[in-house]
Amino acid sequence: MAVEEEGKGWGLCRIPFWGGGGGGGAGGRRGGGGSSSSSNASSASLTHHRRGPVEGGGGVVVADAEARRPGGGSSVVSVARSLIPARRRLRLDPPAKLYFPYEPGKQVRSAVRIKNTSKSYVAFKFQTTAPKSCFMRPPGGVLSPGESIVATVFKFVEHPENNEKPMDQKCKVKFKIISLKVKGPMEYVPELFDEQKDQVAVEQILRVVFLDVDRPSPQMDKLKRQLAEADAALEARKKPPEDTGSRIVGEGLVIDEWKERRERYLARQQVEGVVDSV
Repeated sequence: MAVEEEGKGWGLCRIPFWGGGGGGGAGGRRGGGGSSSSSNASSASLTHHRRGPVEGGGGVVVADAEARRPGGGSSVVSVARSLIPARRRLRLDPPAKLYFPYEPGKQVRSAVRIKNTSKSYVAFKFQTTAPKSCFMRPPGGVLSPGESIVATVFKFVEHPENNEKPMDQKCKVKFKIISLKVKGPMEYVPELFDEQKDQVAVEQILRVVFLDVDRPSPQMDKLKRQLAEADAALEARKKPPEDTGSRIVGEGLVIDEWKERRERYLARQQVEGVVDSV
């Protein structure tokens, strides 16, 4: 094995001299035959060394060959990242489809549950191929580890064309959810994804599926439950925080409600006394 590897190494060294090795006599031809066999073996090994990972899907040697070329460092990083599958940070329910009730001429709603399954804070963002006729609520957000939210998707349903059957109508609109790992709790701003484009991962591309409103189905029942949950969460966010009976004023001074009422009552009595005396 060691002799074979040594022969391959010498064969690589003799590669540049292939063109000048065939013009000698018989002895030269004999010597050239030995060197050519080892050279052919080494060239075959080199060819296999270059092509093998491409056929096997590894891509490491290709990246290594690119690294030897001038200015090939950036391409190496891009090739390596494209070959390594991105680990998903979010789990979607439904996982790959958005179900809409089919009601032509109306704006209908769909829903999808988004859960952060990673151990870090994750920002997500909706994208669509039809921003004029579709919108999402919320359009994006930041989820803590294990947190989930039910997002609502609005879409205007066009009337069928060319006497096409309603349920056979194919919708070309698609939605995409992208994610970005963030350092901690923060306010969501869309610019987060523009500032760190190389860290953005595509979680899923969602396809639109229409449901017959007159035909019961598990998908329709699940959609109604998710929409009800999303509406309840929206109403809860609109309500002002409940009064706990006391509040903090200034730098940690706690004023109970009955004290505040008493102070207002005494102030009113003083004003009325001054008016009566005048």
